[in-house]
Amino acid sequence: MDIHFLGGATTVTGSRFLLTTSRATVLIDCGMFQGSPNESIRNRIPLGFDPSTLHAILITHAHLDHCGLLPVAVREGYAGPIYLTAATAELANLVLLDSGRLHEEFAKRESRWEARHPDRAIVEDREKAAGYVAALGTARAAHLPAAADPATPSATGGGASVAADGGASPAATPATDAGGASVAASGEAGPGTGVPHVPPADVPNVPDGGEPIQPAGPGDPKAAGIDDLGDPEDLQFAAGSIRSGEHVATSIGPDGRWMDRPIRDPEAELRAQRPELLIDLDAPLYTEKQAAAVMPLFRPIRYEQELEVAPGVHATFFDAGHILGSAIIRLRVEDADGRGERILVFSGDLGRPGTPILRDPTPMTDADYVFVESTYGGREHDPEVEAVRALAEAVREVDKAGGVLLIPSFAIGRTQEIVWELDRLIDRGEIPLLPLYLDSPMASKASDIYRRHPETYDEETATILAAGGTPLDYPDQRITNKLDDSKAIARSPRPYMIVASNGMLTGGRVVSHLRELIDDPSATILFVGYQGVGTLGSHLQAGATTVKIDGQARQVRCRIRSISGFSAHADESELLDWLRGFAQGGTGRQRGSAGYPRRVFLVHGDPEAQIALAPKVTALGFDVHVPRWHEQVQLD
Repeated sequence: MDIHFLGGATTVTGSRFLLTTSRATVLIDCGMFQGSPNESIRNRIPLGFDPSTLHAILITHAHLDHCGLLPVAVREGYAGPIYLTAATAELANLVLLDSGRLHEEFAKRESRWEARHPDRAIVEDREKAAGYVAALGTARAAHLPAAADPATPSATGGGASVAADGGASPAATPATDAGGASVAASGEAGPGTGVPHVPPADVPNVPDGGEPIQPAGPGDPKAAGIDDLGDPEDLQFAAGSIRSGEHVATSIGPDGRWMDRPIRDPEAELRAQRPELLIDLDAPLYTEKQAAAVMPLFRPIRYEQELEVAPGVHATFFDAGHILGSAIIRLRVEDADGRGERILVFSGDLGRPGTPILRDPTPMTDADYVFVESTYGGREHDPEVEAVRALAEAVREVDKAGGVLLIPSFAIGRTQEIVWELDRLIDRGEIPLLPLYLDSPMASKASDIYRRHPETYDEETATILAAGGTPLDYPDQRITNKLDDSKAIARSPRPYMIVASNGMLTGGRVVSHLRELIDDPSATILFVGYQGVGTLGSHLQAGATTVKIDGQARQVRCRIRSISGFSAHADESELLDWLRGFAQGGTGRQRGSAGYPRRVFLVHGDPEAQIALAPKVTALGFDVHVPRWHEQVQLD
């Protein structure tokens, strides 16, 4: 039995874990890499396995970084069941269709831009191609043998396959895509070392999409090896001016220089050369029609109901408290090797205890292997009371200035929580009743889905609902589904508030509002969630005084505020509390006893967060491993 880390490894996004036994192959999550172009280019890398041979796909929740590549897997041959909760099925339908539509729209805009700027288009395409080659090299390197790290005898250094007992074994991841489109390190601690091996500083970060190449190479998922990724020497990239009607094949010469040559007769050229894969990094990752093909494969599963999803693989979904329908997935795996069953627990994204609307994350107590997110390793959120106080203060500040409060927010989860808190503040008389523009058609649809699933609500929200309250609505909310209505907001009488997607300012309607407000001293931009490395949101949050919007330099004169207490992710203390349940799950439990994890894998985190979190997890008594992207680990 082994696990292949195809995403979510030293990155926050791109969640994709391939479990292989002698009886079955199961994919846990099929997520999209999101963030800067250097990160989202990874979506163009072949999947690393043949989707047609998978027995099942399991999805933890409906954020794109956990389900966004499902259309690619289905397009490339997957026709089996996709298990997820009923609420996740509804939300995933929404976000995948939107993602496919946005990819198509961006490809059209990119075509028009290339037609107007043919010279710059070639330069940009070369940069994208170089990023693709670099990402492919990183993925392939994880499959090559590597010497053990002399400083940590149990580590494998270069990402070679490692056995879960600590020894090396034979060679056994909306946001921005590669072209700027808006779309919705190996290490382990051997027993007793106390210090996990962590990746070198040049391991790329990937925070909170993107695009893979059209055909993924065929391959056996039970091998899931280097041959499934393609050879850089076989690659050709489409580049150049679309207006001219002539593509230029861009290749890398033996001396590392770029070579351009017009393709006069592609068929003759292909016959004369070794097979090459022509990759158009400007093509849509997938279309809306391809996204629609995913939905018929959804198989909703209830919380806490065990189901055999593949031969010898029994899955149970538990409430993760992250967004509506989110799940912790527990796998009870029986291999044919006679070693008995193994319990694997995948945290997905863990929510925070005590947050509004949804129930708290389910405590877990037994596992052989735990795969836990580490997004907020090394960081603590503001207490809830402080977050609510800061939100109220921002509203009052904008009211006094006669300005605008712009809250970039992801459509699913964060928007509903912000509306819930504003409604409570109005009930308590702590803020003035300003107009609230909910400028996100997806958020509006997501809120409707939230209303259809009251069975997921926590006790407080259920009580408000039972008393006739409207916890998901604000008294003076104005929903702007039409684009013309969105544009008209700027002409509305001030003061007012806007909640718009997406949360990191990498695209969506929120960017149009930012364009109007960036140099307005009476406006406030209030960040209420994670800002991915390299995003416009992260630059503003870090204090940038000048930013580029639509390619134009703009001075930042608006106020920038941040609140961390509204995060849908558990912070470091909350992650450790959840993990502590595995150590305390039984009387007198200790290392080696039944139910005590043999290893904890830190996933879904930037290297800095994992470096901070790993020693604290080790201090709980667990062996810790921080996997590299495409690393394969044997689970014995």
